[in-house]
Amino acid sequence: MLLSDLNVGDKAEVTGLTAEGSIRRRVLDMGLVKGTRFKVLRVAPLGDPIEIVFKGILLTLRKKEAAGIEVEKTGEAGDRVPMGEQKRRHRHGS
Repeated sequence: MLLSDLNVGDKAEVTGLTAEGSIRRRVLDMGLVKGTRFKVLRVAPLGDPIEIVFKGILLTLRKKEAAGIEVEKTGEAGDRVPMGEQKRRHRHGS
């Protein structure tokens, strides 16, 4: 799935980058690297630009830039799970 496919309120984790050149450099420089969890805050009416939040940073990306970022969806609006929360394994016998 691509970041450009997400909707407002969706939460996801970066799994890879297909963007190249200056777009790739910009994304990496901003800290949006593999493993980064984020939430989609806003999407303009025509889908461009897209605003996300991660690590206390608000980042606005053009749809073309967002299409170069592969993600795994980890949640959606209203699921009441914080964006940084991971599934926890239960310990038995502790």
